[in-house]
Amino acid sequence: MNEDESHTMIRRRLAEKMAGEITLSEKPGEALKKWRLNFEIAQTDLSGYLSVSPSVISDYESGRRKSPGTLIVSRIVEALLEIDTQKGGQKIHAYEGMIFTEKKSKAIYATYEYTFPMQVAKLASLIEGDVVNKGVEKPLYGFTVVDSKKAILELSSHEFQKLYGWSTERALVFTKVSTGKSPLVAIRVTNLKPGAIVIHGLHGSEVDLMAKKMAEIDRIPLIATTMEIEKLVEVLKKYSEYHIME
Repeated sequence: MNEDESHTMIRRRLAEKMAGEITLSEKPGEALKKWRLNFEIAQTDLSGYLSVSPSVISDYESGRRKSPGTLIVSRIVEALLEIDTQKGGQKIHAYEGMIFTEKKSKAIYATYEYTFPMQVAKLASLIEGDVVNKGVEKPLYGFTVVDSKKAILELSSHEFQKLYGWSTERALVFTKVSTGKSPLVAIRVTNLKPGAIVIHGLHGSEVDLMAKKMAEIDRIPLIATTMEIEKLVEVLKKYSEYHIME
């Protein structure tokens, strides 16, 4: 299989994944917004490509407009993928590992996808964390708890991307850290950036200043917490269950 055929197959399978999730979601507008944010495409760019008003995309995402049918969802998904392709296909390529294998890395302690997003401030409150860097506020659509030593020592840059699950707009929780610097270095050299980084095992005042500086440069919210890891996973999962029940 040559490079063009591989790209086409990845794109097709990713389109199926995206369209299926949006169509079957209880809140398709939220799912649509999640994927648009994943691809880092502005509402104006998406609406321009589709030749519609930006308010149309905004209304779909907010739920003010009737949920889009399968034909419209398909058009939006293809637009997101084509815009990314025109930019070099960086985001599509980043999903390659997740498409070809669902095998869980030994570096991943837990991973979870949210039906509805969580704000960074809520995340910090739930895990009793210290906000080291405020960064740019983004909705979080899941979290992954990572053994930082195994991730940094054992995962290639391609495999590292699997930590993001199906959404980059998530919190990456790094355990077994001594200063917090290594996880930030690892994030700096990858194409994808998480919605937030949590350093587990340190108080905010103990996080290396270089780690804080790197978070500032990448504009990523950085939180430190010493909450027991099983409790941390439990409270984050309960948040999602609460919202699903609503």
